[in-house]
Amino acid sequence: MRFIHTADWHLGRTLHGACLIDDQAHALEQVIHLARDARPQAVLVCGDVYDRAIPNADAVKLLDEVLSRLALDLGITTILIAGNHDSSQRLGFASRVLARGGIHVFGSVGREVESVTLSDEAGLVHFYPLPYAEPALVRERLDWERPLDHEEAMKIMVERILARHPRGERSVMLSHVFVTGGMTADSERPLSIGGSDQVASSCFAGFDYVALGHLHRPQKAGEAHIRYSGALLKYSFSEADQSKGVHLVEMDARGRCGVETIPLSPRRDVRCVEGLLKEVLAGPGPGENAEDYLLVRLQDRGPILDVMGKLRKVYPNVLHVERPFFGSRVNENQPRPDRTRLNDAELFRAFFREAAGHDLNEEEAAAYESVVDELRRREREAGEG
Repeated sequence: MRFIHTADWHLGRTLHGACLIDDQAHALEQVIHLARDARPQAVLVCGDVYDRAIPNADAVKLLDEVLSRLALDLGITTILIAGNHDSSQRLGFASRVLARGGIHVFGSVGREVESVTLSDEAGLVHFYPLPYAEPALVRERLDWERPLDHEEAMKIMVERILARHPRGERSVMLSHVFVTGGMTADSERPLSIGGSDQVASSCFAGFDYVALGHLHRPQKAGEAHIRYSGALLKYSFSEADQSKGVHLVEMDARGRCGVETIPLSPRRDVRCVEGLLKEVLAGPGPGENAEDYLLVRLQDRGPILDVMGKLRKVYPNVLHVERPFFGSRVNENQPRPDRTRLNDAELFRAFFREAAGHDLNEEEAAAYESVVDELRRREREAGEG
C-alpha cells in the first residue's frame, strides 16, 4: 500500500500581508505530479486545509482544482480531515456526495470514527480519520460526565477505534494534534493555553502508521511510524531554515512502513538576510532568487532614509526589516530620563542616543544648534511679517 501524507496547506494564507495563493498552487502542482508518477492508492491531508474558518474564494477554487485532478484525472482516493484552522461544517459540506467520487472529507468528530478501507495485493488497510478533536466537543458527542483535556479525549477516541478494528488487518490513523515533545514554529496557532493541548505519542499505540498534522516542521513524534509531514510552505520566518515536503509512505503486508520525504521546491523561498545595507543591496548570491520573500536584518547603526524603498529596488518581496543596532541604548542599565522635564536640546540628545547608539559629539551638537537657530530665525521673521 502506497500513500502520500501531507498536511497544513493553509490555503489562503498571507505572509506579512503578501498573498501566498500562487505559491501554494505551485507547491500543490508538484504534489499532483508526484501522485501521477508514484501512483499511490491514497493522498492523506491531515488538517488545516484552509487558513481561516471562512476561506476566501481563491482558496476554495484552488482546493476544488486540486481535488478534482486527484480524484477525476488520476483516480486517487483522497482523505481530508479538519484542523483547528478549518470550519468543520464548511469543510465537511457535501462530504457524502464527494465520498462517492473518492474524496472523503471529515469535518467534525462523531461518536464513532468512521473508516475508509482500501485494499492491495496483501489485503485490507483501514484508514481512520480523526479531525481536530476539541475536548469539549468530544465530551458532548460521547455524553461524557466529567471535563476532558486533549490527551484524555484522544485516548477515548483511539480506544473506540481499536475496539472495532478487525484483528490482524493493517491500520492508518489521521489526526490533527500536538504530540508532546514536538518542535513548533511561529506560524502555528496554539490549540489551548498552557500545556493541556498536548498528547503523548503513546496514545497512538496499535496503529501501523499515524499521519499527523498541526506542527509545521517535518518530524517524527516519538516513534518512526508516527510522523508530521509539516506544512506545505514556510509560513513564518522562523521556518526559514526548514525544508518543506510530503511523505511518500510504502506499507508492506505486515504493516511495516518505509517513509521517503519528497521535498517541494517553492516558487519563492522564505529567507532571512543579514548585513550592512550596502552589502544587501549588492544583490542575491549564487543560487538565490531576488523574488524570494525576505526578512532583512540590517546591521547599520545610523539612520537610513526610505530603507524599504531602497531594498525593494533589488528585492521586490522584502516583507520585514529589522534594525537590531538602530535604537539600541548605550547603557542598558542607565535609567530613562523623565522626558517631560527635558528641554528641546536635551530631548534631541536623548533621542539621538537611542537612535544612533552613542552620544552626540561636538560636531553633531554644533550642527543641531545651527539648524535650530536657523529655524527659530525663520519663525521670528515670519512672525514679524
